[in-house]
Amino acid sequence: MIYLWLKAGHIIFVIFWMAGLFMLPRYFVYHQEAPAGSDEAARWADREQKLLKIILLPSIILVWVLGLALAQSIGAWSQGWFHAKLALVLLLSAYHGYLAGYAKKLARGEHPLSGKTLRLLNEVPGIAAAIIVVLVVVKPF
Repeated sequence: MIYLWLKAGHIIFVIFWMAGLFMLPRYFVYHQEAPAGSDEAARWADREQKLLKIILLPSIILVWVLGLALAQSIGAWSQGWFHAKLALVLLLSAYHGYLAGYAKKLARGEHPLSGKTLRLLNEVPGIAAAIIVVLVVVKPF
């Protein structure tokens, strides 16, 4: 029964985490389009920090804790599909960290990426999620 609760919690917090990872780059686009130093830019910086601290940070922590507990409960450590999933989750975690750093740059008034690049970055979590779901459901290796 504990397995089902771990799985439910893991799925719930993956959804929260992914939603935040989809939203944040879009926030960045709007932030960069706001006039530098304006009240609007300050509001976007505040929204970004709230999304990072209230949604993304707790979600990534719980995704990892529940995911590792799930892996332990089913003995996934020796399975190839799990190693591939783990690698993708590590990459998504690094992506999350990159976005958190980019939010700090935007708050300082720096805009190193174009709106087009940010829109392309917005596709990263969706592609990773699709591959992860196939790995977990199909277990191709």
